Amino acid sequence: MSNADHEVRVRRLEPRDDRSGFRSGNIDLDRFFQRYAGQNQFRHHIGTTYIAVQGDHITGFVTVSSGEMVAEKLTKSLRKHLPAYPLPILRLARLAVDERFQGHGIGRLLLRAMLDLALEMRNRVGCIGVVVDAKPDAVDFYSPLGFKPVELISGSLGDRPEPVAMFLPIGQIVAAVKEATD
Repeated sequence: MSNADHEVRVRRLEPRDDRSGFRSGNIDLDRFFQRYAGQNQFRHHIGTTYIAVQGDHITGFVTVSSGEMVAEKLTKSLRKHLPAYPLPILRLARLAVDERFQGHGIGRLLLRAMLDLALEMRNRVGCIGVVVDAKPDAVDFYSPLGFKPVELISGSLGDRPEPVAMFLPIGQIVAAVKEATD
């Protein structure tokens, strides 16, 4: 086996990718990835899924879309220089790592790729930050990275716990990327 077989790379999901064997331990995330990620990306164009791949194995995925939020939902210090109309964001809708690869930094690798995407989006079309719809048990993953809860999601999901909307401003992303490259 070559070194390239051990290297994990992140790329866009392609129609030919076999998602059937992916198991994260969360049936809702697995069902979404196996059944709906392709439809949402290739047919409906409402989100794009990126996958982490090691050799022939999909080790994780993240699904993102563009979105908007209003400045009133931000803290006073963040909103003081922003206009009152809807502002562009990158929304991170789902992120999961296959059980066989959990604990190896795949989630952070996928998140880092999406932060890079937010910076690219900022430069091309505008983006004030990333909003993640964190499952309640994932809040502890995002909080140490600088994500802060914001009130965005309303409505009940029935018997499932509601996601916690968390925001990371573009300025913090720029600082984190700069720190990582210094």
